[in-house]
Amino acid sequence: MLTGKVVLVTGASRGIGRATALLAAENHAHVIINYNRSEENAVELVDLIRGKGLQASLLKADVSSEAEVRDMFRAIREKHSSLDVLVNNAGIMQNNLLMLSNTELFDRTIATNLKGTFLCARYASNLMKKQGAGRIINLSSTIGLHGNVGQTVYSASKAAVVGFTKSAAKELGRYGITVNAIAPGFIETDLLKDLKPALREKMISNIALGRVGIPEDVAKVVLFLSSDLGEYVSGEVIVVDGCQIM
Repeated sequence: MLTGKVVLVTGASRGIGRATALLAAENHAHVIINYNRSEENAVELVDLIRGKGLQASLLKADVSSEAEVRDMFRAIREKHSSLDVLVNNAGIMQNNLLMLSNTELFDRTIATNLKGTFLCARYASNLMKKQGAGRIINLSSTIGLHGNVGQTVYSASKAAVVGFTKSAAKELGRYGITVNAIAPGFIETDLLKDLKPALREKMISNIALGRVGIPEDVAKVVLFLSSDLGEYVSGEVIVVDGCQIM
């Protein structure tokens, strides 16, 4: 479905990013695995993909740093000349009640979740404009759509991604670039590994499909939006939560 496409997945060393990068590679894209701190996991993923006879490369960059994002896109331009799909997956979630949240937590969350999305989309759109086509897929969250106790800062960052996505879609459509967001719900990732069993069971009881989502559930939606199947979808927020929140 993605034969010959160049796909950049940020924060691809684990979780949703890892599943997305692997599925894109299995659909014959050349996948660029971006990571910041988890080098060992990123290298393992590249080796796995190449071991299957598929294409992958590695680029380290902190998406909250404009200098590092600029260098990353310069490397992409020099090696590939183009970029077909950007998946803005890199993000952090550090929870606390509003009255206990400090400015440092706010700045750190916004820098990664929102500024990182903005920087990567800005540089990617310049590449995509020149080729007259491209797909930008931003990872938001159901928390950004509906809020949650103890997640005011995280919710704000992910809600902002939704607004950014809709405006960018209107702006970039004239260049053949689609921009969409995916809002995952309760997905089995490292971010949820410390969740207390009682709370976990309570959350599952509210999911109509009766199970926790897995990263591959989200990756499949990314694949749809990246492929020709999603060529007329833009400015949308697709919720992937097993019908937990409606």
